[in-house]
Amino acid sequence: AFLVKKHALILKYYNFDYDLSEAELEWMEAIETIRSLDLIDSEHFINDAIKANKSILAEGAQGTLLDIDFGSYPYVTSSNTVCAGACIGLGIAPNQTGEVIGIFKAYCTRVGSGPFPTELKDENGKKMQEAGNEFGATTGRPRRCGWIDLPALKYAVMINGVTNLIMTKADVLNEFETINVCTHYNYHGEEIDYFPYELIEDLTPVYKEMKGWNTDLSEVKSMEDVPTELADYIAYLEAELGVPVTMVSIGPDRKQMLMPEKVSAY
Repeated sequence: AFLVKKHALILKYYNFDYDLSEAELEWMEAIETIRSLDLIDSEHFINDAIKANKSILAEGAQGTLLDIDFGSYPYVTSSNTVCAGACIGLGIAPNQTGEVIGIFKAYCTRVGSGPFPTELKDENGKKMQEAGNEFGATTGRPRRCGWIDLPALKYAVMINGVTNLIMTKADVLNEFETINVCTHYNYHGEEIDYFPYELIEDLTPVYKEMKGWNTDLSEVKSMEDVPTELADYIAYLEAELGVPVTMVSIGPDRKQMLMPEKVSAY
């Protein structure tokens, strides 16, 4: 009862209209589902599955830069969010890891406080927010939005050993005539192309300007049908990151996930 009251107070504080009684019912049903599951020694179960050549997918819940050790401290979470956390969480050896799939948006977002070099505080940022529905699921708090940040993305690829990439929400940039890609940072007159341990507030992004596709992607069915500008955007990111983009989402529907055999020369 206390937990329900606490949730109600939080929702009231954020002026968020939500049917808590319905969520409470779903929560209790979920608890019963969990109770019906078997208790096992998961490390043995997982490793036996690996020996049997079964496929195992471990999904991370938060972004690389929220990692307690390798994120933008102190604006981090309390655990390891990089792929190495899967080894600790599942009880598997590092040499048992196969493919590492990195998932990123076609633009950048950040929740809450912390440095964000490519943040857009203008109409472009608001346009991304609205087109991408970038609002917290529970609180409704708007996420901060900005252009894609290559130094940060390269860092994430490196620290996770990413083998292939999935780009999501390409459709959010549908109405932009020009798209900027942060290639470097400028700090005290010096250009740096790496993600610094200490993300200083006065770090200024250096952009490469690219032509936007400025068209609706809802009818696109394959990579062969995408606008040249989107194909160029993907190919440029691949070349800079050194990792192939093997999936591209152009909308919220499952059918709007493009899976090209090859997006570029990789």
